[in-house]
Amino acid sequence: MIDFHFESDLVLEDISKFSDWVSRIIEDENLVVGKLDYVFCYDDKLLAINQEYLGHDTYTDIITFDYTDGRVISGDIFISTDRVRENAKLFLVDEQEELLRVMSHGILHLAGYEDKSEEEIAVMRAKEEEKIKMFHVEQ
Repeated sequence: MIDFHFESDLVLEDISKFSDWVSRIIEDENLVVGKLDYVFCYDDKLLAINQEYLGHDTYTDIITFDYTDGRVISGDIFISTDRVRENAKLFLVDEQEELLRVMSHGILHLAGYEDKSEEEIAVMRAKEEEKIKMFHVEQ
């Protein structure tokens, strides 16, 4: 089950399209959809979470809490819509594309991908691009 919670001004036009896409990402990784909660919030909430749970005093675009059990992908994915907008400007991409990148990034972490080393970052970026393209492919 995939749920979306909106604590910012972001509104997804067609929630079922996003839900179907996230399911396809997970299935494409040969995993199973469990319980996923996407929480779209402002910078201040994500900063507070970052400080309290990770001990980091910095803004970030995403924090993922992993509750995955074996092949069943579950977790809470918090996304700062402020950071998505700023990063879209910084990287000269459409806001929806940046949102898709961040949403897929959270799922990829839950699927076991990391982004600590240069090699891991390169794999993560390639996977993000692959998953973004899947959004535009109807089932």
